[in-house]
Amino acid sequence: MEQTSYFTDLQTLAGLLSLAIFYLVSKKLIFSRLISDKKCQHLVFGSAALVFLLWMFRTGIYDGLTVHFLWLSALPLLLGFRWAIFSASLALIGVTLFGKESVEMLGVNFLLGVLAPISLTYGFYSLTFHKLPRHLFIYIFLCAFIPGAMAIGLKMLALSGYFYLDGVYSWQVIADNYLVLTTLMLFPEAMFNGMTITLLIIYKPEWVYTFYDKLYLDEQ
Repeated sequence: MEQTSYFTDLQTLAGLLSLAIFYLVSKKLIFSRLISDKKCQHLVFGSAALVFLLWMFRTGIYDGLTVHFLWLSALPLLLGFRWAIFSASLALIGVTLFGKESVEMLGVNFLLGVLAPISLTYGFYSLTFHKLPRHLFIYIFLCAFIPGAMAIGLKMLALSGYFYLDGVYSWQVIADNYLVLTTLMLFPEAMFNGMTITLLIIYKPEWVYTFYDKLYLDEQ
């Protein structure tokens, strides 16, 4: 009973922390753009809808220990950090309302499944933008492909640790039914994000917030 109470408090704390972070991230967003700017409207809500549909398709044996693609490395490159958090949060709320995630886990899922992967990707992008040559292949591989693999690995490792500390599943159950799938998800997730960004900068570079033709193409 004490353990249940402890982790109920932990989920509550995660929920409060998520609300605080979401507020800090969102308060600098210009929400009037969602009404006046059709391009911003379509990209933000269209991305949220695509992520929602992607997250609806998942597999797993035990509740909570489910696996699905994230697409959260392409998202901040496409929308920028703040809009990516907002868009992915809409998708998370959607899958929660449809019963794919529990309401009690909403804060934990935001912190470990939205904020952490997006922050990791945007951190990689910022580092490569300021420290490495601005080359097209560096942008694709170091900002989308590699972070894609690392993002899903980070999420699955973080959630594995949470579920183990939660005490609902033993480490053996988590390792055999969830963590073992991490290595199988790394390359497909990396390819998914890398191909998304590659196709976008070829056909619709004006949609990609972090891509600049003059920096990545004109100076080559």
